[in-house]
Amino acid sequence: MLAVVLSVRDDRLCVLLWKRARAPHRGRWALPGGGVEPAERLREAITAHLAAKVDVRGVAHLEQLATHSAIDRDPRARVLATAYLGLVPSDERPDLPADTAWHPVDDLPSTAFDHHFFIDAAVGRLRAKLSYTNIGFALAPPEFTIAELRDLFGAALGYELGATNLTRVLTRRHVIDPTDRTARPGQSGGRPATVYKFVAHELTVTDPFAVLRPPR
Repeated sequence: MLAVVLSVRDDRLCVLLWKRARAPHRGRWALPGGGVEPAERLREAITAHLAAKVDVRGVAHLEQLATHSAIDRDPRARVLATAYLGLVPSDERPDLPADTAWHPVDDLPSTAFDHHFFIDAAVGRLRAKLSYTNIGFALAPPEFTIAELRDLFGAALGYELGATNLTRVLTRRHVIDPTDRTARPGQSGGRPATVYKFVAHELTVTDPFAVLRPPR
C-alpha cells in the first residue's frame, strides 16, 4: 500500500515523501506506505500507515488511485502496489517525523522504485477533478478570500487563473458561498474582501464536462 498525499505548501503543489533508511534504494525518497494484514481492508491499511507519518485527521480526502504490477518493480520479490490519493488542506500543519518532508511535484528528488509514476498519476487526477468536481475543498482552509482561492487553484493546476472567472464558475455551480465576514484590508487599503467557504466537504461532481484551461 502507498499513499500519495498532496497539499499546497508555500504556493506550490507538494507531495509527502519519506527517506528510506534501508536497502533497496537506501537514501532515496519514497511514498509512505506498507503491507496489508490478512484481515485488513485496503483503506484501513493505508489509513493506519498514514497515521505513522501524518495526522490522519488532517487528510480531508482519500480515494483509490492506481495499482502497479510490473514484475521487476521491486528487486526483492514480485510485489503489487496499490496507491491512494490523499489531500491535506493548505492550513493544516501536521507534525512530521524527521525523515519525512513535503516536496514540490515540479521539482522532485530521485524516488524509490516506481513511485514517480504514482505521483504523476495523482497530480493528473487532482488537476482533472479540479475542473469537474468540488475537490478544492480538500486543499483549502475552512474560509478564504477569492484571491487566496485563486492562488491555491493556480498552485494545484500549475498555471494562473483569473479571479473573476473562477468566482463565476464556482458560485454558478454552487461550489462556494460567501459568508457574512470580510477580510481585513491589506497594506494598500481598498475595499475589504468577502470571505467564502465551500458548500460541501464531501466529493461531488459539479459539471462532468467542465475543463479548466490556462489563459491564452
